[in-house]
Amino acid sequence: MRFLGNLLWCLLGGLVSALSWALAGAVWCITIVGIPVGLQCFKFASLSLFPFGKEILYAGGAPSLLLNILWLVLSGLPLAIGHAAWGCLLCLTIVGIPFGLQFFKLARLALFPFGSRIVPAA
Repeated sequence: MRFLGNLLWCLLGGLVSALSWALAGAVWCITIVGIPVGLQCFKFASLSLFPFGKEILYAGGAPSLLLNILWLVLSGLPLAIGHAAWGCLLCLTIVGIPFGLQFFKLARLALFPFGSRIVPAA
């Protein structure tokens, strides 16, 4: 079932989501200081391609908080708004609700990506 969900996900907006994360990662990697942020974006781009069967655990300390604030101001807000908009559109139909919920999961991740890690779902 996860395979089917991930396949449909790619067709219903997951590819666009992954490309937006990859674009943000490429922009961050232009500068030497932004390379760690860019690498984090590439990690979440792979999550955006296949989100079913994965969970996000949020934790972190002061360095994560500082990076999250910088990220939110520079890149996080546009990505979160895009993911939330896709989620709202997909939740208009009963069939699209599971996919909309995945977009909401990614919208939260777009707001606070640092200090979080991706784990397989139980």
